[in-house]
Amino acid sequence: MRCPYCGSLKDKVIESRTMANGGSIRRRRECCSCGYRFTSYERIEEKPFMVIKRDGRREPFDPQKLYKGIERALEKRPVPTSLVEQINDEIEDEAYQAGKSSREISTADLGELVLKRLYNLDKVAYIRFASVYKQFANLTEFINEVKRLEKEQSEQ
Repeated sequence: MRCPYCGSLKDKVIESRTMANGGSIRRRRECCSCGYRFTSYERIEEKPFMVIKRDGRREPFDPQKLYKGIERALEKRPVPTSLVEQINDEIEDEAYQAGKSSREISTADLGELVLKRLYNLDKVAYIRFASVYKQFANLTEFINEVKRLEKEQSEQ
């Protein structure tokens, strides 16, 4: 595996973890030349997992899009990067399980998986993600969501 930092081909595997019920392997690697740590994934190549967009289009599932959306919602929040990666991996696994038989998942279902995780992790990130995902048209919808969140928190 080529190091993304220095380009060296010498690395060692620090940790291997089976993901998606054995469908893939996540490996943490360390470059022997520069010491940079990075992650690689091994997956069986098969029919692509598809995402059904709101307008009905289908496109291949891109874990990087999922990661960037979660990362944007958690930007400048006190959440470690390792936890963001873990949440992303768990949501990805759940998405594959939810769409296992049809090899596809709707953006609505995927968004709900993300919202559920962010709600339990960080309420500000939840609101950020919800404002994009639920496509708030005006300030009133945004305020209503914040009030609903406050009400649920006060009931706990």
